[in-house]
Amino acid sequence: MKPPDEAPPGGDPPGAPPLFLERQSYRRRRLMDAAKLLPILGAALFLIPLFWPTEGEAAVPMSRAMVFIFLVWAGLIGAAALFSLCVRSWGNADRAGKTDAD
Repeated sequence: MKPPDEAPPGGDPPGAPPLFLERQSYRRRRLMDAAKLLPILGAALFLIPLFWPTEGEAAVPMSRAMVFIFLVWAGLIGAAALFSLCVRSWGNADRAGKTDAD
């Protein structure tokens, strides 16, 4: 007789997560990953004006750099708001699913 925690031949051990995730769970995890990368993306976008030329004919005016920074800042706020709305809708759907099952 084999111990109960031993994996069956060619199978997953008991209690192992399923190989394939549900579509909603998969999308939720990917969106959470994207939300975690948002600050890194913001930092990279804020650094772009540092690489713009400051002298010569190809110089970028400071006003354009400030407009760029403002637009990046507004875009990050919009992306964070979008992630917040998605998470809120998941919370509402999860609560609705629990009350229907009870």
